Amino acid sequence: MISKPTLSVGSEALDTATTESRSLPFRTPRRLWWALPIVLAATIGTGYFVRSLGQDDAPPEVISTLPVDVTVAEAVGSYTTERTYTGELVAERSSNLGFERTGSVATLLVDEGDRVVAGQPLARLDTRALLAQREQVEAQRQTALAQLRELQAGPRSEDITTAAAAVAEIEQELALARLQRDRREDLYAQGAVSLEEFDQESFRTGALENRLAQAQSQLAELEAGTRIEQLDAQAARVSQLEGSLGQIDVDIDKSVLIAPFDGEVNSRLVDEGTIINPGQTVLELVAAGPREVRIGVPPAVADRLRVGSEQQITIGDRTTTATLTALLPKLDATSRTVTAILQVPSSNLTLGQTVRLVIEETQPAEGIWLPTSALVPGERGLWSVYVLTEPESEATRDESPETYVVGRRDVTVVHTDGDRSLVQGTLQAGERAIAAGTHRIVPGERVQPTNL
Repeated sequence: MISKPTLSVGSEALDTATTESRSLPFRTPRRLWWALPIVLAATIGTGYFVRSLGQDDAPPEVISTLPVDVTVAEAVGSYTTERTYTGELVAERSSNLGFERTGSVATLLVDEGDRVVAGQPLARLDTRALLAQREQVEAQRQTALAQLRELQAGPRSEDITTAAAAVAEIEQELALARLQRDRREDLYAQGAVSLEEFDQESFRTGALENRLAQAQSQLAELEAGTRIEQLDAQAARVSQLEGSLGQIDVDIDKSVLIAPFDGEVNSRLVDEGTIINPGQTVLELVAAGPREVRIGVPPAVADRLRVGSEQQITIGDRTTTATLTALLPKLDATSRTVTAILQVPSSNLTLGQTVRLVIEETQPAEGIWLPTSALVPGERGLWSVYVLTEPESEATRDESPETYVVGRRDVTVVHTDGDRSLVQGTLQAGERAIAAGTHRIVPGERVQPTNL
């Protein structure tokens, strides 16, 4: 049986017919070859018709554009950075107050949070032992003072008369004793009395002579008056006792804790009845008035600061100005920074708060500021910026005058400040850079700016 060629669109049908005819066991009769050109013509015409029909019915190609926000590149010759340094808010003066002597706390006159003025008593120690000691020393001083006044007044006439009478009495006794001794001496020479009786009279005479010399010396002393050495010695005794009284008075004064300046009691560390040692902290007092800020800054920054200048600081969520009052001459041993002291005029601030000092620095650099969102990661770690370029086709430009083609510019980032970056590279001043949405577009794509 002879297979007939299959009619199909395109060359595949022809190939199929040829293959099948070659596989026949006998040759096709000559009368069928005349139909082959007709089949080929019909096949080619059918394919052409199908293709023509498809082209005529397809809708025209529509080129879409994406809306984008753009920014105009503006060149700058420098940029300003803000450096922030952290410190602490402290009082201008702060003291840990304590007693200079040991003792028992008798009274605490203030509590935490109380405002005090300079010279105000804050606490007292028990002073009963000191008061008793003072009374005792005062009595001794009064006795010594009375003796000094007596020496200064000199001997009384009555004392001199009594001393003269004593001298006269001893002189009479001595004269009688000498007569008796002389008699005993004669009797002893005659053998009428013993040697013992003679020695007794001799010794009694010698004793009276000594008593007379002593009485005469006392009389002479009274008649001459008080010696200057006695006055000086007694005056020194009085001064010593007065010094002891002064020391006791100082200890009594030190038993009262006095506010050294106007301020506020920050803490109370002991209660009544506590036995304290010298120097032990009883109250912590902070000065009222302006507050201070102590901030460490690098030496290079400190060299640019000037005492008396106004600086911007941030305390919590509050921004204010402070006056630079001092730059300490010695570096901090730990941070190796210079301590800057600034005065804050307000006193209604909580001590110990963290304070930030903001210092502006201008750096010379040629570049262009762009939103950071305009940067696109490039090759080898570089960055790129998409810009608007004019369409190359005049027909396209005439049909859509607000449509642009996306171009690419390679840049490097010099500095980043928040949501903007300073860049350098092939981007030129005046070009229009796509500010956002760069992840949706590629170079060569048509876009339409919305903010031009």
